[in-house]
Amino acid sequence: MFDESERGAGGAGRAPRPGPPPAAPYGDEVAAAEGVDELSALVALLQTRPDRITWADVAARVLDSGGSTSVWEELRPQDTLDRVGGEDALSEARLHVEAWRSSGAELLSIADPRYPHRLRGVHQAPPILFARGLVLPDDEAVSVVGSRAASPRGLAIAAGVAHELVRCGLTVASGLARGIDAAAHRAALEAGGRTVAFLGTGLNRSYPAENRALQAQIAERGLVLSQFWPDAPPQKHTFLMRNATMSGYGIATVVVEAGETSGARAQTRMAVEHGRPVVLTDLVVQRNTWAQELVGQPGVHVAEGLGQVVDIIDQVRQETRAVDEALRSLVGLVDIL
Repeated sequence: MFDESERGAGGAGRAPRPGPPPAAPYGDEVAAAEGVDELSALVALLQTRPDRITWADVAARVLDSGGSTSVWEELRPQDTLDRVGGEDALSEARLHVEAWRSSGAELLSIADPRYPHRLRGVHQAPPILFARGLVLPDDEAVSVVGSRAASPRGLAIAAGVAHELVRCGLTVASGLARGIDAAAHRAALEAGGRTVAFLGTGLNRSYPAENRALQAQIAERGLVLSQFWPDAPPQKHTFLMRNATMSGYGIATVVVEAGETSGARAQTRMAVEHGRPVVLTDLVVQRNTWAQELVGQPGVHVAEGLGQVVDIIDQVRQETRAVDEALRSLVGLVDIL
């Protein structure tokens, strides 16, 4: 069984690593105006969906072109050209962008260099993100997820895992749900670490309402992210989309406690698809057929104590850094050629 007494084992002597410095904001009014133009074009594309283009296709085309404005010019609906001024949809989108930013939300296009780099590499990457808090494009985050109806033992394990991740200098990511998610977020904050909350609603919503204060704390000391319009309500499918985004953002997922129909099960499947390692506690494996079927698959690990979780994640981090360094070297070589 999962042994909580191993707290501190396997990671002794690892001092927390400072995170990378935040990306600099736009340095002048011209750059700021260009940023609003890009965001307005992206919002207009997503709101009008010319030629019934999907959000995923918008993301792909914006990445290919390096920005939203050119895609809008190419695809904008014909009826906008027939109206007085010809830019009604774009003007309306600009009003939305300015209002959202005035409310304290930060908007990130998938083409923005501040957009989370690892998330950009998965096929479910949202074309736009809404954020409150500090955005770190190269954030080293580990998702800690599990059941809303968690047992006392599951809550204790989640808190212990989050505490150890912070001690190792990693960010704790979770979905701000009651149960395992909330326990992981709170433990990360209590340990003085960074935590990122992924919402299944818009940024202006708090769901569940009991976590409103926790959401505000995370925005102040970490980061709150949403891929939905700021006033979007909770819906079943939005939480599954949130799980995919969370998986893509981080370097690995730790599943603490989950049932046969838990959202954590969905995130585990998505993480495997993304090529992200998954750590299952032995509690999850013993109690769930879906977890038992995953054991032995590439990238799927089973941990029996906190020390094993830390050791697995430390190895994952080393491998991730090696891959990142190789990619940077390859990009540099291409630039030279």
